[in-house]
Amino acid sequence: MKSLPLLLGLMLTLILGSLEVNGQCKNFTKNKCIPQISPYIYNGQMNSAVLNEGDIAELVLTFYAKQDYRVLICAEEHLGKIIFRLHDVQNNVLFDNTKYNYANMWDFTSTATQQIRVEIEIPEGLNPSATPKSGCVSILIGFKDK
Repeated sequence: MKSLPLLLGLMLTLILGSLEVNGQCKNFTKNKCIPQISPYIYNGQMNSAVLNEGDIAELVLTFYAKQDYRVLICAEEHLGKIIFRLHDVQNNVLFDNTKYNYANMWDFTSTATQQIRVEIEIPEGLNPSATPKSGCVSILIGFKDK
């Protein structure tokens, strides 16, 4: 029975730690990322997570026909150059930022209403013996009012 309070304490610590990290990521996104979406209008959806070196994350989003969009990938600087790609439902690459000097955004007009998969990759660190870096990464979408 002595292990029950220890287990509950550990679970509470993990939950509270997770809330603190999510709060830090939310503040980072509000303060550093949302201003970069201008002159587009931020759609209000906050898609952010704490990622580690070597992680790959994906998010499927819907884009509507004849609408101008900005996809912005915003990450804490210490994570380095973030790789991001956009794929259509047939897995065709629509955009790959490695071909554009690791740009952190892409502006485009959606020709059809479609779902697009946004893939983010945090490259491995150069020093395998170092502790992997982790940090907040956000995917923000902006649109132009017509």
